[in-house]
Parts: sequence; C-alpha cells; structure tokens
Amino acid sequence: MSDPSAQPQQAHPAVPVLHEQRLDEVLGSAPEHGRARYRPRRVGMVWRSKVFRAGAVIVALLLCGLLILALVREQTGPEGFLVGLGLAVLPVPLLMAAFRWLDRVEPGPWRNLIFSFAWGACAAALVAIIANSFATRWIATATADPASADTLGATVIAPVVEESAKAAAVLLIFLFRRREFSGVVDGIVVAGFTATGFAFTENILYLGNAFGEDQQLGSSGFASVTAGTFFVRIVMSPFAHPLFTVLTGLGFGFAAVSARRHRVRRIALPVLGLLLAMGLHALWNGSSAFGPYGFYAVYGIVMVPAFGLVTWLAIWSRQRELRTLAAELPAYAAAGWLTPAEPSALSSMRARGMARDLARHWQQDRARGRAAARAVAEYESFATSLAGLRRRARHGAVGPDFGARERELLHHLWQRRDIAAPALTHASRLTSHRIPHHAHHAHHGHRAPMPYGRPHAQPQGPGYGHGPAYGQPYGQTHPQPYGPPYGQPQAQQAGYGYGDPGSVRPTPR
Repeated sequence: MSDPSAQPQQAHPAVPVLHEQRLDEVLGSAPEHGRARYRPRRVGMVWRSKVFRAGAVIVALLLCGLLILALVREQTGPEGFLVGLGLAVLPVPLLMAAFRWLDRVEPGPWRNLIFSFAWGACAAALVAIIANSFATRWIATATADPASADTLGATVIAPVVEESAKAAAVLLIFLFRRREFSGVVDGIVVAGFTATGFAFTENILYLGNAFGEDQQLGSSGFASVTAGTFFVRIVMSPFAHPLFTVLTGLGFGFAAVSARRHRVRRIALPVLGLLLAMGLHALWNGSSAFGPYGFYAVYGIVMVPAFGLVTWLAIWSRQRELRTLAAELPAYAAAGWLTPAEPSALSSMRARGMARDLARHWQQDRARGRAAARAVAEYESFATSLAGLRRRARHGAVGPDFGARERELLHHLWQRRDIAAPALTHASRLTSHRIPHHAHHAHHGHRAPMPYGRPHAQPQGPGYGHGPAYGQPYGQTHPQPYGPPYGQPQAQQAGYGYGDPGSVRPTPR
C-alpha cells in the first residue's frame, strides 16, 4: 500500500489539484482508533506532550477557581455566597443552550466550550477582581477622591481589563485549536461561553453583596437590594457580558475566514472587535452618568438593538454554513464520495435530524441505535468541516496542510458512510418538499477540478450495487451507487442492518 503523502500534487492558487487516484492511495490504511495522523509526533520533551499540556491547563484553572472562590466568599460571607450562587446559576443553562443551538450545524468539541466557560469563570474573573481593585485603589490614592476613582474604574479600567481577560480565551482557542475555529459561528460560541462563565462569577459577587446589604439593614430573606440587583442583572441583562465579548469573537471569526495573504486584516479584525467590546462595555457601565434615566436609555437605544443585530448575524452565519454545504458538497457527490442526495440532506437541519432518528430506529436495540445516531451526527459534522474547508480554500484562507486535512476528513466520512449515507439519502427523500431553496438549486459540481479525484472502484458486496458506480457525473444513466432505491423490498436485504427504511416513521423535528 502506497503512502498518501508520497503522491504528486499540483499547486493551484486556491485549491490544490490532484489527478485521479485509488482509494487506498488517497486515504491510506484505516487507523486503529479512527483518527488519521499526518504530522510526525515529537518526542523527547515532556512539555510537548498533549497530556502534559492539558493537565497543566486543568491545574491552572483549578488553582484560579480556588482563589476566586476564596475571594468571593470573603467579600460576600458564607450566606451571601450561597444566595448569590443559587441566583447566579439560573441564566447559565439558558445562555449555554442558546449558544450551543447556534453551533448545531458544525458543533465544536465540548472540551473547547468547557475550557472557555472555566476560563471566564475562574481565570478572567480572578484577573478582573485583582486588577480592578488595584487600579481603583491607586486612582483613589493619586486623586484623593474615592468617588471619582469608583466612576473611572467602572467606566475605563473595568471594560479594558475584563474584555482583555475574556478575549484571552478566544485567542488561545484561535491559536491552538485552529482546525476547530473555522468561522464566525465558532467565534460567537467560544466568546459566548467565556462571557457566560465570567458573568456567572460576577453575579455571585454582586448578588451576594446585595444580600449582605439587606442583612445589614435588618431585612430577612430577599429584600429590596437583592431583588433589584436580581432584576437588573439576571432578568433584564443576562446577555450583557456575552454581548460585549461576542464582538471580540466576531473579530476572530471574520479573521478565520480571511485570506492568509491579508495579514493586516487578520490582525486588525480581532483588535477592532476587542475595541468595540470595550467601548460598549464602557457605555453600559457609565450609563448611570447620563441622569436618572440614563440606564434605561442606554438599554433601549443601544443594548437591545445591538443584541438584535448580533443575534441576526449569528443566525445568518449559521444559514451561510448550510448554503456552503449545498454549494461545495455536490462536487464530492459527482466524484462518488457522497450519494447525489446527501448534499441537499446535509444542508437541511430537518433532514439531518431525521437522518439521526432513522439510524437510531433502524437498529434492534437502544445501544446500537445510539451508536448509529452518533455515527450519523459525526458524519454530518465531518461533512460540514469538509465543505467549509473547501470554501476557505477557494478564498485562499487555508494553509499548506489543506491536502492532509481534506484527506483526513474524507477518511472519517468513508468510515461512517455505511451507516450515514442510507439514512441521509432516505431523509432527503422524506423531506424533499421541505429542503431549503438553496439546496435544491445547488449546482452539481464545480468548474474547479476535484482535489483528490474520486474513489477508483466501488466496494463490492451487499448493499453497494453492481460494478463501478462511482465517479460518474450526477444525472448519467449508471447503476445506483448504493444499491436499489430505498423503500423497495431489496432494501431490507441490502446489508445495512437497519431493516426496512420504509417502515420507519422518524420523529419530526
């Protein structure tokens, strides 16, 4: 078996071009653990080990968490801490669910999101408490005016320190998890989780202090100060911190899809996003300086429209990912890597969900059903990554590892195609009347050559039809790549192990 890396390649300004090759020459042998390695592994230095680096990050965040826990508990007291914790946790699941919903097309790994939340709640909050306190005390000492020091600290120092501390998490994932940070949606989600963690810790502090003030005034339970703080921070503006940091995430997201030759743009966009986050944060913190109704004016005139604009941009970016699937994947279908119906199914959230339900219900027991649904979900994610990779290649936003990355994604798709392809094809037929307009009108193939050609021959055996069915352009009269059409009696004997697809009624989504 030949080495895939040894195959000759032809350069192209946007997309590398390779002539037709055999499948084993293109993908190499299947790795034991289902993950291809295309970079030599460095040994001999412990700090280059992934386990060591992951352990160091976890230990550092745990230490930050212990320190921030001690500081917050010292300021609020034991009872105030418990009350603040119980109230501050309420919006967290809703915010996390909202950001995860935006990431449904190409879900990022949970380890990145957990790191982002932990960074915001522990590291960024610790930096903010220490830096803000030090700066406010220094200004008060230098000016001998504690009132102006508090105002200056809230409107100038806090926005700069807090947004910089939160942006560090987005920067780290952008630099060290570059393959998993591929666009605007990734920037929004990572920034949103980071800011949600930061707001969680900050709300514990504010609500705990408010409860302590009520206790000092002789009130029992939740009195006016605690109720007012809860209403402003939890009911009216739970999205405030996420909105600020999402502007930074947008800057990194647009930088991720910019051409590599535009270095100035790739640096300027994240900086611009950070500056906008600081400016909006400063305006929000200083709203009380505009009079008794300044807070409500800033809330209604600035914050609500900004939140609506960012929400629209996030949803538009997600729809753009679906349009990318419809535009890029037909080229792979024309070459035989996908069935003709898969691009339209993959570009429809309804069809994707139905395909997972079909794969689950076609199995005879729950364990196998869950495994099949998970395989389809992974297939959808890898296909989305493949489409996004090819789109970025057309815009010159990929590096020299484009070929290895594409080969790796095709390898993962090929491993799961026996489960995912029938489910997606059948879901496409069941939802054909609801497939989005952009999916129906996607062109089948591109003028640009296919980067890795097509599978040389169709695998023989049950469920794959007869003879070489791959590589023919869509629409020609050749045997079906995946055996008889779904719904015919032969489908049950096709060897997929799902039973008769026609007898399944998937759960609507």
